[in-house]
Amino acid sequence: MKNKKWISLAAAVILAVTALPLGVFAAKKDEAKLAKVTLNEVAHSIFYAPQYVAIEEGYFKDEGLDMTLITGFGADKTMTAVISGEADIGFMGAEASIYAYQEGATDPVVNFAQLTQRAGNFLVAREEMPDFKWEDLKDKKVLGGRKGGMPEMVFEYILKKNNIDPKTDLSIDQSIDFGSTAAAFSGGQGDFSVEFEPHATSLEEKGDGYVVASLGESSGYVPYTAFSAKKSYIKNNENNLKEIALCGCCTDLCVMNFAIPLKNYINENDLDIDVVIYKNAVETYDAPNHNRKEYNEIAFKIMEQNGIKLI
Repeated sequence: MKNKKWISLAAAVILAVTALPLGVFAAKKDEAKLAKVTLNEVAHSIFYAPQYVAIEEGYFKDEGLDMTLITGFGADKTMTAVISGEADIGFMGAEASIYAYQEGATDPVVNFAQLTQRAGNFLVAREEMPDFKWEDLKDKKVLGGRKGGMPEMVFEYILKKNNIDPKTDLSIDQSIDFGSTAAAFSGGQGDFSVEFEPHATSLEEKGDGYVVASLGESSGYVPYTAFSAKKSYIKNNENNLKEIALCGCCTDLCVMNFAIPLKNYINENDLDIDVVIYKNAVETYDAPNHNRKEYNEIAFKIMEQNGIKLI
């Protein structure tokens, strides 16, 4: 497959909701010399389907990586796995590494690649609400997320943007384990629930709930999820980092505005790492005064002038 290489290497960090992914390229090796990597993901979601395809199709092995995927079911559990050494890399909310650092970790966990920059969950109501407004949550009970976790923080951020006080204007139940809120909602708890897929769709299919809002649309850009590893692990494996591949959209916005500062950082620190753009894996949009083809080419030219490889 012509595009198999970039799919395998960018898949681990490809954006499902928006752009800014990174891929770590390891040198091709014989099967016996594969570098074993254990990745613990916070949740198993359709948003990360490219990563699952890459693992199942053997694309990581083609690049010298023997990838084992484990689902932690919560950022706290994923972080524990990384700190204890059960996992080499964690994929979770960007806030988890900050909490671990504040607790005085001697070998801090560092976010090294952002994945999504929008929330991927939805607000589910008990009835259809085509004219839903966030103000409709006042005096209601909502099944939320773990206190301090990214899903809950983004939800409360949206409430505050809409002049709703999370503490006084509604009741948020944060006592239910991650992944169990849909079952609790089906069982009669709460007026609304904040759900990821496939739970949001499952509630609709059973007639137990209806999606009335997207938190990702309402919140705007946030550092939602990231790949992270202990500082010692990154240092011990830095020689395996040969290229950083970017793919996603939009070419002249998110991709370019991330690629150039990244390349500048690499140059300033005298690192032997290439930043690569796969031209058939990035795209921008057509709009009045924004010709898709023209703005793609402008972005490619600017990035190439800044030392970024185009393939």
